[in-house]
Amino acid sequence: MAVLVSLAGLIFLLGVGDAWASSRYYRAEGRRRLADETRSLMDPLRFAIVAVPLAAYLILLGLVNLRRRPTLATGGGDLGALGVALGGLAFVGPIALFRPDAATVELGNYVWLFLAAFYLLWVTLTAMLCRPRLVVYNLSAEELRPVLSEAVRNLDSAGRWAGDNLTLPTIGVHGYVEPFAWMRNTSFIAGGGRQDLAGWRRLNRVVERALRGVVTRPNPRGWLLLGAGVAILAAAVVGLVGDATRVTTAWGQ
Repeated sequence: MAVLVSLAGLIFLLGVGDAWASSRYYRAEGRRRLADETRSLMDPLRFAIVAVPLAAYLILLGLVNLRRRPTLATGGGDLGALGVALGGLAFVGPIALFRPDAATVELGNYVWLFLAAFYLLWVTLTAMLCRPRLVVYNLSAEELRPVLSEAVRNLDSAGRWAGDNLTLPTIGVHGYVEPFAWMRNTSFIAGGGRQDLAGWRRLNRVVERALRGVVTRPNPRGWLLLGAGVAILAAAVVGLVGDATRVTTAWGQ
């Protein structure tokens, strides 16, 4: 009986040992495959596709914030620029992941043109559906209020302030001032459902003219954005130049 128990225990220990060894092997194999996939995903070409638009966006923001004059942008333009900056990340990530195989077989590399057009249409639609908004870079909320007050006098004599809210009933514009203090940027965002887009376009033109005479100090945080953009761009260029073999392989894929 003792011999049988000993044999059973030995078989059990051998089975546990084999299972443990197998589990270690498969875990190591899984880690190796994950590392290989990660390296293939982060090849220099894909990194450049992600990094170059983002670096250009950061450099542009840095230069805008280092100017001595404020810069006005519409909400749609601001969102569109962000969409283009994240376009490389979208292409390397979800667009490449969900790319239709049948279309790839039929169209070859031209499928990327259709995917790019689809992405740009999606960004355009999102920008058109967002609430009307004016974004003023490198200008605080306290500095923007006199500019908006001048616009009120020129556009709508019935316009009035209520705290940070501004109503121009004649041209159908209702909004509020929202500061982004860390970057010294300020937005005037539509509040309420009834907005006249033609009135917002008129307000945009008047505010743009009023900002031409405004002088402000450069935002020192613009150097952070500019430095980050230049560093990312330099890393992408170094990767492309320094590993031409992997770039060629990735391009062929």
